Amino acid sequence: MIQKIIHRILKRRHFWRDASFSEIAELYASRMLRMIALHLSAAFLSIFLYQNGYSVFFIACFWAAFYLFKCVLALPAAAYAARFGPKHGIFLSNLLYIPAMIAFALLPEFGTWILVVVALFQGASSTLYSICYNIDFSKVKSIDHAGKEIAYMNIVEKVTTGLSPLIGGILALIFGPQVVLVIAGILFGLAALPLMKTGEPMVRGQKLSFKGFPFQLVRRVSFAEAALGFDVFTSGTVWSLFTAITIIGINATNDIYVTNGILLSVILFAALGASYTFGKIIDKRKGRDLLLLSSVANSLSHLARPFVGNPVAIAGLNVANETATTGYMMAYTRGNFDNADVSGNRVAYLGLIEILANFGAACAAATLALLVLLTTDARGMQYFFFVAAAVVLLVMTARFPLFRR
Repeated sequence: MIQKIIHRILKRRHFWRDASFSEIAELYASRMLRMIALHLSAAFLSIFLYQNGYSVFFIACFWAAFYLFKCVLALPAAAYAARFGPKHGIFLSNLLYIPAMIAFALLPEFGTWILVVVALFQGASSTLYSICYNIDFSKVKSIDHAGKEIAYMNIVEKVTTGLSPLIGGILALIFGPQVVLVIAGILFGLAALPLMKTGEPMVRGQKLSFKGFPFQLVRRVSFAEAALGFDVFTSGTVWSLFTAITIIGINATNDIYVTNGILLSVILFAALGASYTFGKIIDKRKGRDLLLLSSVANSLSHLARPFVGNPVAIAGLNVANETATTGYMMAYTRGNFDNADVSGNRVAYLGLIEILANFGAACAAATLALLVLLTTDARGMQYFFFVAAAVVLLVMTARFPLFRR
């Protein structure tokens, strides 16, 4: 049903260059199902750990190890995509997420060791998916209307990002967080189904090779890509923990999940409007300006985080940060896709930047661990936001050839 609805909407458009409407509809449908599954549970994984007695220091160390593991997996994942194709990679990545969700649900019964299972399967799944999705989408986009296409995909993602935490929070309140994790696992399985109806968008059987690769394209975005990973960890894990621990309060009941879901869901309408507007700006060759202004706005939103003291302020800051993040991410994604095109080896390029993004996230988690170790949980997270406000400005250092044309 989802695929048919998306197909009808897209058929009125004509900006897809290399793919049929059916292929694009399948990519959208799979992306939507995966985002629903991911955001049903992703918003409260760290909260779930804290609720089960794990310290902020332990949680930060766990995520640092997790992202370093993803760095190690990036090139093997890229090699898999080159050999078997991105759609097969997305299919496998969705299946790999299922045991991760089930293992997380069993954490209270089996204890800390099961987090190794979570890290192995979730790390493999998310790394493989990120590379394969970017290969697939960058391959089928249009050169002249890429901003519009990124906007549409971003809208699909933001609809699920906005609604899923609320739905997941309500389900967690009624049935418990473990049930939500199992439901998410089932949805990951469903997300694997739409992609197998059409062929791969690229020739299969290739080998990952760096012979003649233009490494200067990666060097020009290295600091920005790491800063992007730092920002993702900040806006997701650290912010959710900070608001849950210091403002909302975590107790033995599960009402924290629905409260957190409501506060995250307020981003929906702001993100929808911003996605459409920013897509037009990118297609008018103003991507560089959008990247710079949005990066500054994003930094300012991090500076404001330590001073937030009530749920209304949390909701307002979530909207402001989401608008800023949408702006720089859309412009940055457009530049990255162009780099993937001109590199002549999009699989190798996307594999390398995946390493940089995960290294940035690992550095963020390690920074949080150090700060809470030296101070307290609340004070350490407050100091962390000041560090993040400075680090995310490195996104502006990205030098994309596209923005100089």
